[in-house]
Amino acid sequence: MINYKIILNFVGFLLVLNGLAMMTGIPFSLYFGDNDVIALLISGSLISILGILLYYFSKDKDKEITKREGYIVVTLGWLVMSLSGAVPFIIHGSIPSFTDAFFETMSGFTTTGASILNNIESIPHGLLFWRSLTQWLGGMGFIVLSLAILLILGIGGMQLFVAEVPGPTKDKIHPRVRETAKRLWGIYVLLTFLLMILLVIGGMSFFDAINHSFTTMATGGFSTKQTSIAFFQSSYIEYTITLFMFFAGMNFSLHYYMLHKNFKLVAKNEEFKFYTFLIASFTLIVAIGIFNTENIGIEKAFRESLFQVVSIITTTGFVTANYELWGVFYYSLFFLMLFIGGSAGSTAGGVKVVRHLLLSKNSVLELKRLLHPRAVIPVRLNNVGVSKDIIFNIMAFLLFYIAIFVAGTIALTLIGVDFLTAMGSVATCLGNVGPGIASVGPTDNFSHLPDIGKWILSILMLLGRLELFTVLTIFTSAFWKK
Repeated sequence: MINYKIILNFVGFLLVLNGLAMMTGIPFSLYFGDNDVIALLISGSLISILGILLYYFSKDKDKEITKREGYIVVTLGWLVMSLSGAVPFIIHGSIPSFTDAFFETMSGFTTTGASILNNIESIPHGLLFWRSLTQWLGGMGFIVLSLAILLILGIGGMQLFVAEVPGPTKDKIHPRVRETAKRLWGIYVLLTFLLMILLVIGGMSFFDAINHSFTTMATGGFSTKQTSIAFFQSSYIEYTITLFMFFAGMNFSLHYYMLHKNFKLVAKNEEFKFYTFLIASFTLIVAIGIFNTENIGIEKAFRESLFQVVSIITTTGFVTANYELWGVFYYSLFFLMLFIGGSAGSTAGGVKVVRHLLLSKNSVLELKRLLHPRAVIPVRLNNVGVSKDIIFNIMAFLLFYIAIFVAGTIALTLIGVDFLTAMGSVATCLGNVGPGIASVGPTDNFSHLPDIGKWILSILMLLGRLELFTVLTIFTSAFWKK
């Protein structure tokens, strides 16, 4: 039987956390003399009070969570965070539409980066900070954060950790989940702080630097500027952000090994090598192409191709150039990149590199098995055999992913969205990338889409962020049976 008190207790805690977090934008509002102080204060206070009441009245001595409750907590938690996170935008009036405000905050917490804002610079600084903070918190995950900071309810944290941390493989940095969560967040904070310092050195204001540090390490892509990173016109800033997008798209367990100078283990990691190979290959193809067609220097061709490729593959979504203007071939390449994703165990979204790697290996080995039907030829990753269950899980994931992509595209076309825009919108939201193709391309946004389309895409963002199965499992009859 599902213990709803545990679920409500945890949701109450998340509401308190969300309310307090949104009030951290108030110092920026006061410093810049903006008019969003009241909106942030009222929103943060009301949401925190609601969370405290929910937490207090749902206390339960029986605090052992089951796997089913873990899935409900994570899915419901993300919905509650996005719903409550939209409140300050509505109260202030900068995003008066509830649909638009929910879309923006769901995009933030799921680190998608798709936006409905047409004039970002007009948003007050406190709300801009809150908008960026949603991505930073969503990047590593509220559930991991709660495990790292508090002995939340004394519940079995592994169920929450497994339900939320992305990817089919989870290298255990430490056997205790709480210690793992602390170390993951420690690395996350360290890299965010380091990037902020480097961006300030590169000429960014402190406010812009902290916001872009948040959204880079979260692979979210929200910017304080309407033209994204292109606004700064700085090769130093572009290369710096490219490097940290690359870091953010890596499995965070590799960062732990790097900090302990275990570089050989990182260099031998097959997922990391394949991740690097994909980025290098796409960058080389695009750089050579635009160098020959766009009449720009070799360094600029390399920088623009590298930035866009890393941004899309890591699902960050920052832009410095409009890849749709480079020609149909490159337009198609970037559309394909929407289906790659970063590494498992990173803040990146998408299908994930390791799934592509394992499926490719299994496909090649299947040819060998046809020639040698009696031979036992297992798929190996980092010299360790991968069970058939994982391979079947990956196949099921990809089947669901493609089916949802097709269904989402059809749904958007039925409400009047043109076919290319529908495909681009669904691919980028399901993959948590941000920019898509056609009228939701790198220099456009999602404001023109019908409201029902925004709700569909918001659901797809959640599905993508929680790796499909976490959400889909809840809608099966077997989930609710005793």
